[in-house]
Amino acid sequence: MIKHSIYILSLLIFFVSCGKKEEKIVITHNSPTTSKEGKSIVFSDSESMAFFKTEKVGTSQIDAELDAPGKVAATVLPSSEGGSQNIILFNNPDLASHYTQLLQHQINISQIQNVNIKQKRLELERTKDLLKHGAVTGQDLINLQTELAIEQNTLANEKTGLIEHETHLKGGGFSPKILRQAKTGTAYVICDIPENQISKINAGESCKIAFTAFPNEKFTGKIDAIADIVDNATRMVKVRITVDNSSNKLKSGMFAKVSFGLSEGELIAIHKSALVTVQGKHYIFIKVADNEFERRQVQIGQQMGDRVLIFSGLENAEEIAVEGVMQLKGLSFGY
Repeated sequence: MIKHSIYILSLLIFFVSCGKKEEKIVITHNSPTTSKEGKSIVFSDSESMAFFKTEKVGTSQIDAELDAPGKVAATVLPSSEGGSQNIILFNNPDLASHYTQLLQHQINISQIQNVNIKQKRLELERTKDLLKHGAVTGQDLINLQTELAIEQNTLANEKTGLIEHETHLKGGGFSPKILRQAKTGTAYVICDIPENQISKINAGESCKIAFTAFPNEKFTGKIDAIADIVDNATRMVKVRITVDNSSNKLKSGMFAKVSFGLSEGELIAIHKSALVTVQGKHYIFIKVADNEFERRQVQIGQQMGDRVLIFSGLENAEEIAVEGVMQLKGLSFGY
């Protein structure tokens, strides 16, 4: 009887245990996703988005200066050997090569035009006259015509070479004519400014220059020219500036900071906390949807207090992250 009771009790315990369901704890992971090489960051829940504080940007009238990094691209020195041309010391060896070859092409063109071709034409006219009197043969005439054609073809090749080197110099911010006329004691500074700012500066205007080598001195330069080429990738334009270097203190390759005074205009200023810098480039994160941020590169101006001027890359009324920006940087760039 006791064994029978124990058996029944065991069955009851078994059935009660089977009737209970195991409770499972489900853990969900709401990790953000990135795409477009980190430019787009999408969050799956509103709680994550609440971590980031944003502000809507707007334009306002601001007096500002546009600072642009620059470099002494060339200096002009007198020839110690009494040459007719001054010596141009370029920081870029490629530009130095193009300028030297351009000068050689100019010498060759002058020689061919003013001496060789003129001489061949005179000889050709004289040979034609002699042929009428039977003093030369027809072959003599053909030979001179061939020699003239060779000189003309050589002239065309020299002009083509000259244009090629002139194009490279202009791409580097230099005009061959200006270089030929350059006075000793002149230094040329080249800097890049955004395409959308070139309308605010003009040739002949002055600008302020600070050189890394002379931190306690201020220099004044004159805007010499604005290049005819806009860089297709960066949308930047080269500006050439002349600086008095009669003291010979400035050397090719020296780094500089050029400051252009800008007229009042509608500009955007953002809080400095919204800006991140990676490998010398500046970025912000724009809220493009309720759950999405987009990374965008911007061109900045000077900092005024805790605000930084934005010259390109951001539009009026766009919403940007101002808190949690370092977290967005880590997600976007992977560190």
